[in-house]
Amino acid sequence: MRSKQILRLLVLIVILAAVLYPLFWMIGTSFKSQEEIASNIGLFPENFTPHNFVEGWNKFDEPFGRFFLNSALVASLTVVGNTVSCLLAAYALGRLRFRLRGFWFAIMIGTLLLPGHVLIIPQYILFRTLGWVGGDFPYLPLLVPHFLATEAFFVFLMVQFMRGIPRELDEAAVIDGASSYSVFRHVVLPLSRPALVTTAIFSFIWTWNDFFRQLVYLSDLKDYTAPVALTLFIDSTSESSVGPMFAMSLLSLVPVFLFFVAFQRLLVEGINTSGLKG
Repeated sequence: MRSKQILRLLVLIVILAAVLYPLFWMIGTSFKSQEEIASNIGLFPENFTPHNFVEGWNKFDEPFGRFFLNSALVASLTVVGNTVSCLLAAYALGRLRFRLRGFWFAIMIGTLLLPGHVLIIPQYILFRTLGWVGGDFPYLPLLVPHFLATEAFFVFLMVQFMRGIPRELDEAAVIDGASSYSVFRHVVLPLSRPALVTTAIFSFIWTWNDFFRQLVYLSDLKDYTAPVALTLFIDSTSESSVGPMFAMSLLSLVPVFLFFVAFQRLLVEGINTSGLKG
């Protein structure tokens, strides 16, 4: 029995090492000089070079901290938009009774089958027609859809969660004279905390790491988010700054890591109670 436990532990250590190796390699590379990056593919730098962080932070006309603030703004507002709009849509689809409810729910689920890249062109044309592309606040195309419950995955997640809340609670509240809004405010909303936290965490991580949509809609350097700004270190017409790029990539992982660690327990609880069990 003990030999099986040791073997299992060794297998888990090997898998963990394989999964974390790219992260450790990036950490080591961020402290290597430009010449050593090309010659030393090991984990540890021969000559410790912390200057990559200083160079990467001040590489462009705007400090890299500006890009972090832009990413934080977009990610935070996306979290607010997704949690509020998807919760309201899920409450309507999961708890209220109205005509064609099943039809609209099926249409919403059907949007999950559409690849995001298929929608990017019609969305761009729509937002450009509305004057949102390249405006004074260029983040409107990235934010407004999230306030309109366009994330079908999160709506589905919350609907599945709300279906697990006993309807007897709603009926008891209605007998006591509660309206649909009161039932939502005092019964469904407090019990939906795990699903809300799950939505918030995934929204933050996915938005912080998003690159393609932000690249499409952001054109001015001062408006760039961290993922888009990282591409500026690779220039086909001049020398690429690989060391500073890895240094800033490492810093870009810190907010996501801290956000995940802070809400890890609530994330696991939300997944276990929202119909996403493996």
